[in-house]
Amino acid sequence: MNIEIKGIHVEITDKMRDYIDKKLHRLEFVAEHIIDLLVFVSQEKRRYNLEANINFRWGNSNHMRAKSFDIFEGIDKLFDKVEMKVLKEKNKIQDHKGHDSVRSGEAAGPES
Repeated sequence: MNIEIKGIHVEITDKMRDYIDKKLHRLEFVAEHIIDLLVFVSQEKRRYNLEANINFRWGNSNHMRAKSFDIFEGIDKLFDKVEMKVLKEKNKIQDHKGHDSVRSGEAAGPES
């Protein structure tokens, strides 16, 4: 999984990077399914805007946003959304593979 963290009008401090790295442990259960995770942090006046783009191995990509006046609260909100989206995508793929293998078994029938 490639991870990229960028700041737009904000300097990404070591404390912010460490906090994001700490939150990335929540995604270890799907790390093999994610190609890229791009995190963008921007600031307008006193509000932080956080965005994440996730690219999955099967071609889907998702975009999530979170806004907060506190950067660390915003990171928490963003990773809550990311975790929910990743879990939903993983379940979709597992359900699809499960149904596909059942259908192919029924279509072939027993071999004589």
